Amino acid sequence: MSALSHITILDLTHMLSGPYSSQLLADMGANCIKVEPPGQGEGTRKLLANDEMYSIDGVGAYFLTLSRNKKSVAIDLKKPEGLALFYELVKKADVVINNFGEGVPKRLGIDYEVLKQHNPRIITCSITGFGETGPDRNRAAFDLVAQGMGGGMSITGEEGAPPLRAGIPIGDLGGGLFATIGILAALNQRDQNGEGQHVDISMQDCQVSMLNYMATMYLMSGVQPPAVGNSHFVHVPYGTFKTKTRYLILACMGDAFFGKLAAMFNDPELMDPKFATQPIRWEHRHFINARVQEHIEKETCEYWLEQLKEHRIPAAPVNDFEHALNDTQIVARDMVVEVPLGNGKIVRQPGNPVKLSASGEQVFTPPPALGQHTDTVLNELLQMSDSQIAELRQNGVIS
Repeated sequence: MSALSHITILDLTHMLSGPYSSQLLADMGANCIKVEPPGQGEGTRKLLANDEMYSIDGVGAYFLTLSRNKKSVAIDLKKPEGLALFYELVKKADVVINNFGEGVPKRLGIDYEVLKQHNPRIITCSITGFGETGPDRNRAAFDLVAQGMGGGMSITGEEGAPPLRAGIPIGDLGGGLFATIGILAALNQRDQNGEGQHVDISMQDCQVSMLNYMATMYLMSGVQPPAVGNSHFVHVPYGTFKTKTRYLILACMGDAFFGKLAAMFNDPELMDPKFATQPIRWEHRHFINARVQEHIEKETCEYWLEQLKEHRIPAAPVNDFEHALNDTQIVARDMVVEVPLGNGKIVRQPGNPVKLSASGEQVFTPPPALGQHTDTVLNELLQMSDSQIAELRQNGVIS
């Protein structure tokens, strides 16, 4: 049995941060029901849907990735009958998650204060750019805004260059990750006291949390940390170096590693006793990095990986997507999986990084068509008859 197979989630999310959170929960076995507006469904369905390279049968890469293991029910929440139907589903659910703008759930009548009247055990979660309190709570946000205002962009990029966002959307993904943690914590607390609660996730909060020890260092010193590219503010050499084939990561975290590196290169200048300690190496970091680069660029990445492994110096290749997704360790840990699409086709995508020893083999179901499970969910969860469902459909409440 999967870890969360006893949990039912009503998923009102769209785009990335919310769907990523509910996807993680669905991967761990939760009965995740997407509640979508009839007609077009949630916005992610449209992204890349007509792109020949990044879609399959009119379904784009975003929706293919974020909607596996989910069901779809199409309900018009703007109709009184649709809202009443949603409240009935809430009575049978454990979690309601959304990433609407702040205040939207209240306007729709689906905020925690309303839903707990229908189910005191319900847990709601809202992911917004800036949270539901504070002066900026109504401010519009998306991934780049969260990255920029969270502080991390100021230290990303090369020294003296413009700030740079992370290559992956960590503003959105960070919000999704912390939402998942918050939901699981709320479920655990409910197991103890029987009561639901609301989980308020701010994407900006998440970015500040991930500043971690560097934020503490700033708060202690008042010194703004600079952007150092792929280098480190303490260790030298530490960063990426260009080989004949691809870039190589080298991390000499300590005096002993640097001594091994200098001996490996058999470089008298690097073996100079004055470089035996970190403060002097940091002072001469540009010279040291340049000397290391001169050696590294003479051979391939694969050659140096063997040499560095032999000398037990921390190193790794900078993998592009081809190398990362075909890495033997990634393949061995089922981090590239095949998701069936129900039409004889499959889509390969990243697997579930959470490995639970007692949950058995992971099974993936295809992303749902809009409203594909409306009848099934209403029949099984609410015990509605076919005639009742047909009447709702005729009145435009469901599709």
